[in-house]
Amino acid sequence: MRTSTYRLICLCTVANFINSADRAILPIAIIQMADEFGWSLSWQGWILSSFSYGYITSQIIGTTAASRFGAGNVLTLSVLVWSLSMFITPFIASNCFLLILFRVLLGFGEGLGLPMIFQLFAGNVPVSERSKAFGYLISAGTVGQTVSALIAPHIYWPWMFYKFGTFGIIWTYFWFNFYYRSFDESRMNKLNIVESGNNGTNSEIEAPLIVTTTGNGNGKFTNSNRRFSEWTRFVSYWPLWAIYIAHFAMNWSNYIIMQWFPSYLSRYLGADSKSLSLTAVPYIMNSIAGIGAGHMADNLISERKWTILSVRRLMTGLGLFGAGLCMLCFISVKSLLPAILIICAAMSFCALNSAGHLSNHSDIAPNHAGITFAISNTIATIPGLLCGPLTAELVVQSQGRWMPVFVLAAAINFVGAVVYASQSSASLII
Repeated sequence: MRTSTYRLICLCTVANFINSADRAILPIAIIQMADEFGWSLSWQGWILSSFSYGYITSQIIGTTAASRFGAGNVLTLSVLVWSLSMFITPFIASNCFLLILFRVLLGFGEGLGLPMIFQLFAGNVPVSERSKAFGYLISAGTVGQTVSALIAPHIYWPWMFYKFGTFGIIWTYFWFNFYYRSFDESRMNKLNIVESGNNGTNSEIEAPLIVTTTGNGNGKFTNSNRRFSEWTRFVSYWPLWAIYIAHFAMNWSNYIIMQWFPSYLSRYLGADSKSLSLTAVPYIMNSIAGIGAGHMADNLISERKWTILSVRRLMTGLGLFGAGLCMLCFISVKSLLPAILIICAAMSFCALNSAGHLSNHSDIAPNHAGITFAISNTIATIPGLLCGPLTAELVVQSQGRWMPVFVLAAAINFVGAVVYASQSSASLII
């Protein structure tokens, strides 16, 4: 693996760590904030979901911007926007409408992140290393959520936003230096080759960050393709819709857990601030499972000679069916420890998707992985729009019972698993 590729994976992984840590703050902070500002359950639902309105808006916009300005540049702006939004939040939190506005802005910034990273990975990470790269990337997100869950319950809520906002601002400094230094090195290497009369291929020089893979998926670097894509191609194939639907199903459970799990433990199972730190445990399990899934998937492909499609279907099937079963088991939970254990299992199953449908973008659309992931992430953000107010409404209409919430989550997971198993592909499509 080239040094520039290694640095790219590391910095993108850290960016996803910060991204996930930032979005996990509010579900914990809102317990203190709701008591301080007197928010109802319905208002809490709308505040929790407001992030997703900005997130879903940014997906296609960000991909179009990347085709014009470059994924590395857009990623820089993305992290800076969401970090400043985090830092400013405590100053405007007493006004619900301003808070929702800044949550939308935070979601917009964070929504630009992963599509840019997927585009960079598709162009710079060889096929034989992709499952591990995506495994580390997704697992870093769960580590970020873990850190938030460990730290946030023990500090006054404004400092949660100040600290994590500062981390992102610091990251932009290192990324800015790395990105432009790598670009300049690549340009100078190309000039030296031209001046020396060397007709070597792009694989012989330091690769720029904004590249695409060749059509045969061999992981070699090619020049960036900045043509505007025909968007209808990205919604015209069932294998792409299999990814989109699986991503939607996975995120439904993820949003239920991320948005409501701390409040559920605090309000319905009597967890105090120390016990809320236990919400970090499921994220730790998710991180371990994600890394393990990446290594296992690559081993099955390279050593056991499984087909890529078989591995993607296995990981996605286990991830969605397993999480759905955990949602059903959660209905009967009445105490803190079983609740933590079941959510640990659910998050572990969810992590398997990093080596399943989340890695499938680079298999079937290596030159357009950023665009296909943006579309997938847009569709998969719909649960984020719905889970806040819909969950609050279901609980209120059910006289405080959460069974409808968990049954619905399980059903969506099962449907997603069936669709992916029957319609997915690992062959190049676009």
